[in-house]
Amino acid sequence: MNMIIKRDKYLDELIGWKHTDLIKIVTGLRRCGKSFLLFNLFHQHLLSSGTDESHIIEIALDDISNEALREPFRMLEYVKSKIKDDNQYYLIIDEVQLLGRFVDVLNSFMHIDNVDIYVIGSNSRFLSKDVATEFRGRGIEIHIYPLSFAELYQARGGDKYALWKSYYTYGGLPYLASLNDNARKAEYLSSLNQTLYLKDIVERNKIANEDEFSELMNLMASSIGSPCNPNKIANTFKSVKKVSLAPQTIAKYLSFMEDAFIVEKSVRYDIKGRKYISTLSKYYFQDVGLRNALLNFRQVEETHLMENVIYNELRRCGYSVDVGMIEVRSATQRKQLEVDFVANKGDKRYYIQSAFALADEQKREQELASLKKINDSFKKIIITRDDIAPYHDDNGVLIIGLMDFLLRDYKDQLI
Repeated sequence: MNMIIKRDKYLDELIGWKHTDLIKIVTGLRRCGKSFLLFNLFHQHLLSSGTDESHIIEIALDDISNEALREPFRMLEYVKSKIKDDNQYYLIIDEVQLLGRFVDVLNSFMHIDNVDIYVIGSNSRFLSKDVATEFRGRGIEIHIYPLSFAELYQARGGDKYALWKSYYTYGGLPYLASLNDNARKAEYLSSLNQTLYLKDIVERNKIANEDEFSELMNLMASSIGSPCNPNKIANTFKSVKKVSLAPQTIAKYLSFMEDAFIVEKSVRYDIKGRKYISTLSKYYFQDVGLRNALLNFRQVEETHLMENVIYNELRRCGYSVDVGMIEVRSATQRKQLEVDFVANKGDKRYYIQSAFALADEQKREQELASLKKINDSFKKIIITRDDIAPYHDDNGVLIIGLMDFLLRDYKDQLI
């Protein structure tokens, strides 16, 4: 089944930055839909806006037929040969990191007044360490996540809870939407992990011991949402895997996983002290299907995966997301309470708990404990798997069901 899944959020971002004097840099996990967004959805937008086909210059550098264009001067010559008049042109380059001296080449293109530049990259290193430094504010990043649950539901419809089970099991890579057979979905994800993501990271970063790195990926997959740091992980390797791996090596490997957009790091934040605590962090997978495939679908625990999906939804909406901590002291003891997510964007802040079920008053009070200790005026939310109508409790905390949260109608608003 072939279907066109709209990515309106990202298309609107591209349109919003159109004709600005900035390079539009589209990043994201491999196979998450970056090329389709530019070469199909944005291309169609340009045509419907009156742009002539000859004024859209599209180059996929991972296509072997374009290998010659990876050489910087050939690329410059080719693009300039396509510009025949003073009307607006749109240059779209996929896998731009394959272009030799791409920073210099893109700088050269910026000197052409009637060329609007869009580039796609599949790792953050070229963005954060090259583009951000070299372009000094002349580039804007648009980061694409795999399909959200809402995007998938809009395309497929049907029983939302059946779709939710499929979503937290197989994730949101767009190609999977065309597959109805679960065995084929699992095979596709496992193949991607081995032949694309693992191979890409190992080769790009010249990792000598592929088995060690693979074991670390599996370990991180089995502990999503658990506080950790390189020292703690090193101890786990020693006790569980019977392998000695230096904390410095683990920190480096984790940075490689972040660069490839496999995982994201969420740092602990002391809410009362208003400071970051770097001793422990949490890691979440940008696609839960890839996470499950790493473990051969042996640990598909809905409660942890729901937390991961909520994290991804917050990030997709443009929020920075920290793990909140509140220290509570009494005459006899001192303990730390956790807030799953502290979400910030501009002047907005939300404190959010992911609660699989609020089965009784004891469980409700457990989830409320940390939120009740926060004495500022920012909004507090508990998201539960329960199918309930949203309501505010006596403490002013919004209790909302997962489906209502994920399928809310208003753009990028949490409540």
